[in-house]
Amino acid sequence: MSTGAHAVITSDFPRWDRELLFEILDNIQDVVLIIDSNTTIVYANEAYARILGVPVTKVLGRRLDKIEPEAEAIEILRTGKPTKGGDYLDSLGIDVVGSSFPLYHGERIIGCVSTFKNITEVVELNRELQQTKGVADYLKEQLEQSEQLPLSFKEYVGQNSRLKETLLLAAKVARTNSTVLILGESGVGKEVLARAVHNSSRRTDKPLIKVNCAAIPEDLIESELFGYEDGAFTGAKKGGKLGKFELAHSGTIFLDEIGDMSLTMQAKLLRVLQEKEFERVGGTKTVKVDIRVIAATNRDLESMIEKGTFRRDLYYRLNIVPLNLTPLRERKDDLLTLAKTFLNQFAREVGHELELSSQVVRFFLEYDWPGNIRELQNVLEHASIVCSNKTIEIQHLPARVIPNNDEYSSVKDRPYAVKETVARVEKELILSALVANNNNRTKTMKALGISRRVFYDKLLRYGIG
Repeated sequence: MSTGAHAVITSDFPRWDRELLFEILDNIQDVVLIIDSNTTIVYANEAYARILGVPVTKVLGRRLDKIEPEAEAIEILRTGKPTKGGDYLDSLGIDVVGSSFPLYHGERIIGCVSTFKNITEVVELNRELQQTKGVADYLKEQLEQSEQLPLSFKEYVGQNSRLKETLLLAAKVARTNSTVLILGESGVGKEVLARAVHNSSRRTDKPLIKVNCAAIPEDLIESELFGYEDGAFTGAKKGGKLGKFELAHSGTIFLDEIGDMSLTMQAKLLRVLQEKEFERVGGTKTVKVDIRVIAATNRDLESMIEKGTFRRDLYYRLNIVPLNLTPLRERKDDLLTLAKTFLNQFAREVGHELELSSQVVRFFLEYDWPGNIRELQNVLEHASIVCSNKTIEIQHLPARVIPNNDEYSSVKDRPYAVKETVARVEKELILSALVANNNNRTKTMKALGISRRVFYDKLLRYGIG
């Protein structure tokens, strides 16, 4: 028979009846908790200590409104209405489910009885299930949008030394959990690099969730990132919605265009990076997440800090391992290889082989490519559709980039200018040979039948990168 401390609910029972009652209560598997009209805890069964991990002697005589001021039992003392359902105990950080009902002495409420069980594991499993479903919905949405998105390649193409340095650093940081900041102009492939870092990390089998901070309206970005509770605002989805941070739990979140985030959201993001926790919009429960953050921007964050439009503390938190991607105009040695990659891709779509004329090659190598790889891809996709045969000529390029015709036509005004004509033909032969040999310079030299010294001398003379 139990000898624990018990409150006397009524003095009308014989002694053996009270002992029997407490023995029954102590053998109930759920927690049984009784409070009086002042919210003082007058009884807790042995399941309380077993399930909640708190000795009964530590809570007997204490006021529940001091321990758990939001407990349903306190509200029942006021209303007299019994309840069933779930609750969250802030003092213990657990979710519970059960029922509570008032105790009466005549017409007067003299206390409340609550019975409940710990369902934290169930709630966590449900959360994981929600996350899995949310990630599946997100991936499905991305798949449905794929035809509207620009085509991309799976891996970085090129041998540029500066690019190689960046990729080697990215490969090293990928094995850690450090935050990564990718810097570079629009179109250089920041998202491709973010995906490569994620796929090379220990989180590769977990979700990679992308957020374009510039594309989400200011009044919606908080609920997009952190989610919201049922009824949080007008038009909120019934049952609430998980935010991108919860969808990325145990995986990676890619915050693109981070420089376009408002100062208010920057402060909230800083807290998540520091504490790995947040609250949903309209909620009070703290949500903890295990995530790896990759951020990217085409803006000068240091200049923004000086102007007061970007938080210095957030910059330092993000800028642990910066990865700088070189613009295409500074890696012209990769341009023809990239062009060939896209041409092979588009050739499958149009149903015939594609190649660049020597004039187009020359123009490509002289053009600055302000839109970088994305612009090259766009130009070649346009040309592959317009061109009806194998060779893409200047006239097949989009009108916005077509060069002055006089620059890329034959020498009409001076048909007998031998030196200029020979130089032009020689340059175009070298460019054509480079294209034919996938930019392999050793093979190009052999194809042209010239020595290494002469070959590189001509590259320098004609400004071929």
